[in-house]
Amino acid sequence: MPRMPVSLILPCYAPQPGWEQIVRSGAEAFRQVIGEQMELILVLDGRSDTVTDATLQWLKDNLPYLQVIQYDENMGKGYAIRQGVTAAGGDIIMYTDIDLPYTLASMEAVYRRLHNNECDIAAGVKDEAYYSHVPAMRRIISRGLRFFTRSLLSMPITDTQCGLKGFRRSAAEVFLSTTINRYLFDLEFIYKGCCDKRYRVMAIPVTLRDNITFRRMNYRILLPEMADFMKLLLNRPR
Repeated sequence: MPRMPVSLILPCYAPQPGWEQIVRSGAEAFRQVIGEQMELILVLDGRSDTVTDATLQWLKDNLPYLQVIQYDENMGKGYAIRQGVTAAGGDIIMYTDIDLPYTLASMEAVYRRLHNNECDIAAGVKDEAYYSHVPAMRRIISRGLRFFTRSLLSMPITDTQCGLKGFRRSAAEVFLSTTINRYLFDLEFIYKGCCDKRYRVMAIPVTLRDNITFRRMNYRILLPEMADFMKLLLNRPR
């Protein structure tokens, strides 16, 4: 069976009402702009009231290239995307958030770098305008993580938490080797890619769409995330 050129993975947990309209319009716009065969993989990371049988059927009726993966318990974004990558058939695999928060031009830029074989892993990096959209505390946490990533892990890419990334099929094994289930899975992925000299990792500037808002962060996650960061730090190559 021939591979599909592009797989786009969307992890989904408790999305805002109307999410299915955003998915439909965003996926169709992206498919049109890249001019390639595409599969869309929706990973339902646990049950929620805003994802119903009716909304899923509507999406399947309108997006014939949609594949749905679902399970009952919320396991985390990293876990969800690994399920999507395992099922993906594309030569190029990309992932972003369920509200497709980045501009179509940003998504195309990530795709083009991979399609043109300019890199093996394309990591979106947020522009300064991004920080005007987020609450002050989230801004502080994001910039703090970038500081520690740069100073302690010595990575060439410090903005690892942008929710738009892609990689060529050859680099899928790097993503599937990650173990963090929640927010720092992105950091683990890019760190492993940068450490493995077989792969070319490229930072791609990306921009948020207009009128994107962010949910309030649950600060109870900070301690587990700090523990995950310490594990990466302690296990880094010497």
